[in-house]
Amino acid sequence: MTNLSVSETHLPRRRVLRAAVAAAAVVCTVVACSPVSNSDGDQSGGDQAGQESFGTPADPAAVKQGGKLVIALSAEPDALDPTLSRSLYSRYVFQAMCQKLYDVNEQAQVVPQLATALPTTSGDGRTVTIPLRPGVRFADGTAFDSAAVKATLQRHLTNTRSARKSELGPIDGVDTPDAQTVVLRLRQPFAPLLGALADRAGMIMSGQALQSLGDDFASAPVCVGPFKFAKRVPQNSIDVVKDPNYYDASKVHLDAISWRILSDASIRAANLRSGDAQVADSVSTQDVASLRQDTTVSVLQSQSLGYQGLTINIGNVDGVGTPPKLINRPLAQNAKVRQAFEHAIDRKALVEAVFNGLHTAACSPISPASPFSSPEAQTCPAHDPAKAKQLLAEAGVRTPYAVTMLASNTPDALRLAQALQSMVKDGGFDLKINPVEYSSLLDEQDRGNFELLQLGWSGRIDPDANITNFVGTGASQNVAGYSNPQLDTLLTQARQSGDVEERKKLYGQAVTLLQQDDALIYLYRQRNLTAVSKQIQGLQVFPDGVLRAAFAGFTK
Repeated sequence: MTNLSVSETHLPRRRVLRAAVAAAAVVCTVVACSPVSNSDGDQSGGDQAGQESFGTPADPAAVKQGGKLVIALSAEPDALDPTLSRSLYSRYVFQAMCQKLYDVNEQAQVVPQLATALPTTSGDGRTVTIPLRPGVRFADGTAFDSAAVKATLQRHLTNTRSARKSELGPIDGVDTPDAQTVVLRLRQPFAPLLGALADRAGMIMSGQALQSLGDDFASAPVCVGPFKFAKRVPQNSIDVVKDPNYYDASKVHLDAISWRILSDASIRAANLRSGDAQVADSVSTQDVASLRQDTTVSVLQSQSLGYQGLTINIGNVDGVGTPPKLINRPLAQNAKVRQAFEHAIDRKALVEAVFNGLHTAACSPISPASPFSSPEAQTCPAHDPAKAKQLLAEAGVRTPYAVTMLASNTPDALRLAQALQSMVKDGGFDLKINPVEYSSLLDEQDRGNFELLQLGWSGRIDPDANITNFVGTGASQNVAGYSNPQLDTLLTQARQSGDVEERKKLYGQAVTLLQQDDALIYLYRQRNLTAVSKQIQGLQVFPDGVLRAAFAGFTK
C-alpha cells in the first residue's frame, strides 16, 4: 500500500475540536451559510503522540490504477442498512458505497456531497430546501433524484426498527417540487438537522432496491458511491468493487476493498506488518509505540468527538424504543446505587493503566473543547470509594453488591473491564464480566438483556447527536430505557435554539441531570488510532472516527 506522504497535516487537537463544534454551531442552525473557515494547522512533525494526523488525499500522479485494499477491521459491522445501522464499523463500509446529502471534512465542517449546496431555510426555521446533484445514478443504474431522497427519509422516519427517527426530529413532510430539489417541512426549528444529514440519516438508498428488498435491504444494499456491494461472509469479511456508475469514477483508483474481521488488535497489527492487510483500524494503545517505530507504517490519530461509557438498564424490558418498565433490582431502581458505582471509578487511573494515557478521562458527552461546553457540562463526580459505600448503605443494599457487565470480547475491551472490576471493589461492588462478540452485544443491548453495558459512541459534530438519541425518552438508541421529562424539556429547547450561548446553558443543565440519574456513566474520550502501510496513499480518518478509503490507491 502506498505512501501516506511525508507532509501529513497535523492540526492541534484543541483547535481541531473547536473547529468541529464551531462548525456544528454555525451550520446546524440550518440556514444558508458557509462552513467554518479552515483552521491554520501545524504542518510540522510526524505521527507522534498528541499530534493530529488525518492522512492526506492521494496524489493521482503517484498512485496506480487497480488493486484490492485489505482493511483489518476490529469488529463486524451490523446491518448494512442506513436506516437500521448503529455501529461505527458499518460507517466505514458505508463511506465507500453509500454517500450522503452532506459530509464532514477534516475540520469537521459540513460540506455538500449529494447535495450541491448547504440548505436554505425559511425565516421561521420550519422549511428547509436542499438542492441535489444532477446526473447521478445509483449502483443499480437507476436515477438519484428527489423521489429517492423522499423515499429514504420516509423510511428513516417510519420503519419500526429505525435508528434514525429521533435523529431527524420534527420532520413533518418531504416535498419534491422537481427532480433536483427536496423541501423538508418541520413542525418546529431543529438545529441538529444538518449534522444528521451528514451521517447515516443523509445516506440515500435506491428506491428500486428499497421496493424489491424491503426489510432485507442489508442483504444487497444499493446506494450512490465510489464502490458497490459485492458480498458479505458473516464474521469474516465484506467486499465492495468499483462502481462504474459513480458520477466521479475517474477519482477512484482501487478496483476493490475488502474488510476482514479480526477482533484481536495484535493479529490486526501482525497482518499489517506481514502485508496481508494494508490498514488496521482501532489500533490498540498497547501497540502504538512499536508501530510508530516501524518505518513501513504510518499511524493516523485524532481526538474523537465521542466517548466510551457505561449504560445501566433502568427500564428496557421489552426492547429499545418501547415504554420503560420497572426492573426489580437496586441498580435499576435507585439512583444512589448508580451514583455509588460512579464514585467507585477512578477515570484518570483507568486511562493511564489501560490505555497508556493516550485517551482522556471524560465525565460528559460534551467535549471540553466545544463552544457548547461550560463548567456545569464538565463537572466530574470525584473518585471516592468511601462515598460509594456510604451511598450503598443509604440505599439499603448489602455489600459487596454484585453487578454483571456486558462487554465486547476484544482484548482491549476485556482489559478495561478487568480494570473496572478491580477498581470498584473498594467502593463495595462485586463486578462480574460477561464478554460477548460485538454484533451480539448490539443485539443484547437492544433487547434489554443486560444489567450494565460497556459501550461507546464515535461522536457527531452537534452535541444533540451525542446525547438525545441515547437518553431522550423513547429515543431510538436509548437502550437504558431511561426517561426524565425534565431532561427531555431541556434537550428539546436546545434542539430548537440556534443560539450557542443558550444551548450551552441548556446542555450544562442537562449534564447535571444526567449525573444525578446516572443511567449513562461517561468514562473517557478515545483517540482514533489507525495504522496504514506506506504502500498506500489517500487513506484518511477524521475526528468523526470514520475510516475513509474510497479514494485511496497503491503507490506506483
